[in-house]
Amino acid sequence: MSVSVEDWVERLGGQDGPERYRRYAVGSVGFLALTEVGLWTIWMFQSDGDAPVLATVAVLGAVHAVVQFMLWRSALSHYLTAGRRPTLLVVAYTALTLVMAAVGCVLLSSGRIGAGALTSYMVWLLMFWAGPPALALSLRRGAALVAVVAVAALAGAGVAGLPGPSLVLTVSASVFMVPFMATASRASGWSVRLIEQLAAARETQSRLAVAEERLRFGRDLHDVLGRNLAVVALKSELAAQLARRGLPEAEEHMVEVQRIARESQREIRSVVRGYRTADLHTELVGARSVLEAAGIDCRIEYGPAGRLPPDVQSALGWVVREGTTNVLRHAQAATRCTMALRTAGPTTALLVMENDGAPDTPSGGGTGLAGLRERLTGPGGTLTTEHQPGGIFRLTARIPWEEDA
Repeated sequence: MSVSVEDWVERLGGQDGPERYRRYAVGSVGFLALTEVGLWTIWMFQSDGDAPVLATVAVLGAVHAVVQFMLWRSALSHYLTAGRRPTLLVVAYTALTLVMAAVGCVLLSSGRIGAGALTSYMVWLLMFWAGPPALALSLRRGAALVAVVAVAALAGAGVAGLPGPSLVLTVSASVFMVPFMATASRASGWSVRLIEQLAAARETQSRLAVAEERLRFGRDLHDVLGRNLAVVALKSELAAQLARRGLPEAEEHMVEVQRIARESQREIRSVVRGYRTADLHTELVGARSVLEAAGIDCRIEYGPAGRLPPDVQSALGWVVREGTTNVLRHAQAATRCTMALRTAGPTTALLVMENDGAPDTPSGGGTGLAGLRERLTGPGGTLTTEHQPGGIFRLTARIPWEEDA
């Protein structure tokens, strides 16, 4: 099954996306270390060196791979968090790389290995060497250090007597592979940092959206009630004064107060009706905030939220709102809740909510799910609930939509 770029964006768009992507990056680092071990193993099988030579290369190669992995992880952490630079690891890794290059040159000059063996030895060594320092150091210092070590190792191979054709092949392969690995390491760190910055920006945008909606609601209420309440206060005060004097005009002013009060009720209902148009992204952010404040671990997979039609997003926003209320009111000592937004086919949105702490018997009346189910019938959606073993309650909402012609 093929996975498109859009699918990857959806998978990394949720709350756990940046952490998941960082784990992928660290996992790829571990794969590189294992690859280096594998290549040194292949080199030992293909080399005609004696047992001491193979043992020396095996030990140095294993240590080099371990230090490479440690430096990769420390460099990535430094690059992402601007923490302490792993200077000691860079020094140790550089020294170990130079020692391995010197050992290879000594083995060639003493006739313990052939020219072909040293060619692959140098290319693999410099290729794996270039990645971690390029990420651990600044761009200029990393490039300078990688270049100096590579030139020193290649010069040592020439001094050790590596024949011309083999030396040209070694230099050519190194000129291609060393910058490639250094650039790839910087790109890997940059991509992880970009994902985390995008997630932080999205979180900030969501919080601003919630704050803006609250300000809008407060502003609308002030505009609606401020003027009307001022008029009501003046009219009622005037009516009270007229009533104390026994004048019939007091009744007219009280009728006007009653009219203004009824008009205010209609305007407030209009404001609240507009405010209660559920925004999916805002509801997801608000649900996580409310649940975590209640001590419930909330995990959200946003999926294709931004690509859904507005009416579908609004309907799913009501599902999130009512489902969150159901968890808070009816789940018994809930500790976790997950919300996953996906697509079931090209024109169907699927929202799955699961939480623990559900009662053993199905929820009865009063949960609000019956009203939510009726609400979803308008856009042609369905709502199903299911109690699973272990007190797990699952709510699934399906809402289809029509594609634009």
